[in-house]
Amino acid sequence: MRFSTSPTGKVIKALQGYSYFLPDPLPPKLDISDMRFLKLLSDADRAVSQLAGLGYTIPNPSFLVIPYTRMEAVASSRIEGTQASLSELFYFEASNKESPTRTDVIEVQNYLKALFYGLERINSLPLSLRLMREVHELLMTDVRGGTPDKTPGEFRKSQNWIASAGSTLDNARYVPPHHSKLADVLKDWEKFLHMQTNIPPLIQCAMMHYQFEAIHPFLDGNGRVGRLFISFFLIEKGVLTQPLLYLSQYFEQHRTAYYDLLLDISEHGNWLEWIEFFLNAVIVQSNHAIESAKRIIDTREAYRQKFQDNSKTRSYTALVDFIFLTPYFNLSQAQKALGSSYVTASKAVGILEELGLVEEITGQARNRIYVARELIQLLEDNKPIYNPKDTGKK
Repeated sequence: MRFSTSPTGKVIKALQGYSYFLPDPLPPKLDISDMRFLKLLSDADRAVSQLAGLGYTIPNPSFLVIPYTRMEAVASSRIEGTQASLSELFYFEASNKESPTRTDVIEVQNYLKALFYGLERINSLPLSLRLMREVHELLMTDVRGGTPDKTPGEFRKSQNWIASAGSTLDNARYVPPHHSKLADVLKDWEKFLHMQTNIPPLIQCAMMHYQFEAIHPFLDGNGRVGRLFISFFLIEKGVLTQPLLYLSQYFEQHRTAYYDLLLDISEHGNWLEWIEFFLNAVIVQSNHAIESAKRIIDTREAYRQKFQDNSKTRSYTALVDFIFLTPYFNLSQAQKALGSSYVTASKAVGILEELGLVEEITGQARNRIYVARELIQLLEDNKPIYNPKDTGKK
């Protein structure tokens, strides 16, 4: 490990000869009275409050929850090396494939399953080590690193480390606590989640996330579980009512700083720079989500107006709402959304095509997939959409 002393924990030499880091219990002693820091906290509180209020003002929060949670899943998984895009995820959800061939997509889908499972679970089970294990098991099923030797849903019973490929424990960038110490440090971490404290929730969340990553309790999937708990924490604490904050996009865009700042706490005790980075992420992503919501809602209203203006299409207005929840879809899904016959659904989708709102992308006579191109590009900030014809995939 590259450091031998630390102001935020102990560097301990294991019997095997390598050194590992044992973080001190939270919270640290911090002076956050600096006016610049307080303004940043105030700005972050205001931004996330405005985002939370959005959930009460839109006609159907699912218009935002569905794309935003998928944006979070894609970005969080991409930090760990997956290559699946948002549009590719939507495509596979529409293709009726129970087991997508792309491992990357399975990993992102597992992140979504774990996210929604955790959000439902915290209604009856508080944030806890038990929830952590349950979420990890869902996340790591049938994916890279999800093999039995990586023990999905179980805390590690051997030493792990963070380093570039080919590195060893002796020259690792960071070595988390020895597995014999996990029970104690995880118990302290869990206690901090429910501590009665004057620490503002956003700062407490930043501290919680660092400590989890410093502990690294699983053999694999630690980064994703740690980012999942950000969403769980903010909702359990009442900061948000819906999972509308996709911080992983900011972390992915600033990946080097994200990792360096977390390590800098362990190495130098530099809490304030990490918390400032976290609060900036909250501000940027809250504002991005709000602006994106405005574009989504405005586009939805424009689409609905096109249908309302034509007496022949008014009965199909429900299909507009459907494509905003499912921007990639097949005719069976459209039929279910309309509650109509297959012929009626096919006719309605044909009208969407004529209006230029969707297009068919497989070129197949059967099992056709449609995409609302404008909507998916709104969500992906005008990145190219996934099209199976471009890759030879059907």
